[in-house]
Amino acid sequence: MTTRGVLYVHSAPRALCPHIEWAVAGVLGGRVNLDWIRQPAAPGTWRSEFSWQAEPGTAAKLASALRGWQLLRFEVTAEPGPSTEGERYSATPDLGIFHAVTGIHGDILIPEDRLRAALARSQRGESALESELAALLGKPWDDELEPFRYAGEGAPVRWLHQVV
Repeated sequence: MTTRGVLYVHSAPRALCPHIEWAVAGVLGGRVNLDWIRQPAAPGTWRSEFSWQAEPGTAAKLASALRGWQLLRFEVTAEPGPSTEGERYSATPDLGIFHAVTGIHGDILIPEDRLRAALARSQRGESALESELAALLGKPWDDELEPFRYAGEGAPVRWLHQVV
């Protein structure tokens, strides 16, 4: 059984690019050549997209191989399969890594215990429920990555069909 996914390197210093390719190749078990283009949102950095197909759990392995590298912003997604949920990992230098389980329509699935814990922290006055829910949905990561997601000049554009 295999799943498909995409690695989005939103920004990386040029010197880090070959190391990213080596890390991805180590996870996927073969040579990987990413197409790098300049990232206009952060001059001096580069961006790339890479579609992959491998066994379930590969998204986690890719995220683990890349996590903690300073100045690297990335996302890894994996599509759900017949016996697995989808996944999304987002990482920024300031926030670290965010993980979410996704359903067949791309929605984030939040486990009941995480919702209960957020509600309890809010009820104890430790935090606002709105900020708890934003964190569970990955909003801080989305806010930081959004300027980097826009396709730069020469970036591949993927057209998605509206689901009604």
